[in-house]
Amino acid sequence: MTSIREQFEIPSKMKTWSMVLIIIGVIAFILGLITKGVSNDEHQRAIFIGTLMYNSIFFTLICNASMFFICAITLAMGGWSTVLRRVPEAISTLVPVFGSITFIIFIYIIFISHNYNVYEWLDKAFVEKDEVLKGKSGFLNPSFFILWSTLAIGLWSLLGYRMRKLSSEADEGPMDFEKGKSYIWRNTVTAALFIVWFALTVGSTVPWFWMMSIDPHWYSTMYSWYTFISSFVSGMSLIALWVIYLKNKGYLEYTNQEHLHDIGKFMFAFSIFWTYLWFSQYMLIWYGNIPEETIYFKHRVQGPYKGIFFMNLIINFVCPILILMKRSVKRNYTWMTFMAVLIIFGHWIDFYQMVMGSIRKEQAGLSWLDFGIASLFIGLMIQFTGRALASKPLVPKYHPFLKESIIHHT
Repeated sequence: MTSIREQFEIPSKMKTWSMVLIIIGVIAFILGLITKGVSNDEHQRAIFIGTLMYNSIFFTLICNASMFFICAITLAMGGWSTVLRRVPEAISTLVPVFGSITFIIFIYIIFISHNYNVYEWLDKAFVEKDEVLKGKSGFLNPSFFILWSTLAIGLWSLLGYRMRKLSSEADEGPMDFEKGKSYIWRNTVTAALFIVWFALTVGSTVPWFWMMSIDPHWYSTMYSWYTFISSFVSGMSLIALWVIYLKNKGYLEYTNQEHLHDIGKFMFAFSIFWTYLWFSQYMLIWYGNIPEETIYFKHRVQGPYKGIFFMNLIINFVCPILILMKRSVKRNYTWMTFMAVLIIFGHWIDFYQMVMGSIRKEQAGLSWLDFGIASLFIGLMIQFTGRALASKPLVPKYHPFLKESIIHHT
């Protein structure tokens, strides 16, 4: 059992690349701040803020999806993922980091910049004259927005920390039946609390507040589910990338093609589910042809975002269904790496059009600022995930479900 006591040592190349990406991101942020963030043109300021927004929201949600995965598997009494459990745990340590960045951005928008080009409902005078926004002002107001965002990020972080702390108990020593039963029960209770809170936030309110309210007159009952699936399939792809990286470095010896195959199933299944929600939302609005609803898709389907809108569908649906459908692909490191990167990029593009398509309707196109800010978040992700992986054994060697995970076969 010596391999499961093995500690991850952060390679010098990983440290170097993460720092390079962070430096590129910081430079992009400073240049963006100078050229757009403090510009006299309020539209340029909105573009800068929007770029920060969609990147911070996207990376916060995909890291939070890792803890959702752990909690969902825990409630299902699934043991197959135990040998790779420390990977999503490590990724989830970024939720308080990215969540704090997101929160600071919101504080800046609401209380400092008062940028009405991002959130129209911040303009009290405008709200008073608009019956629709006036009707929503009971919840769509600065105080409730900040309160709910604080609770959302805070409880994601707190319950995620609790799950990781419980996981560390599986490193302390062997568990007899009673101790193992207690351990599983405490995990189950905490996982249930996380899932309930996740449903009340990511599954409903948070996407409404953070992104859908950029178009305050428009709404979709499928929006939150759509956002959740997008972040979850990206989160599973991120887990796949880290598992493959660690396997290539000689770690996770008990993780094999069977486990990678199951991760690939999640990537494939939820890519199809995302497409189902994409089609359902678009088709119902197109078929209804109600101006208040079609306004959201008008410039995305027929205007400047047309190319990005349909490229998004090709990357996130056509490629996964054609490539990931085969069993052999889900067991192949090269193909899984390619598809994981493609899916993450595709849904990053999706978040781009969801946010920037509402802030900057007259012009579309990714710029150096978009990629620069993304590199900052990627660099931070590599840095913090690497540290978390190195902080404790890569396999919870006394976990009650470890044997089930080692002999797992699909």
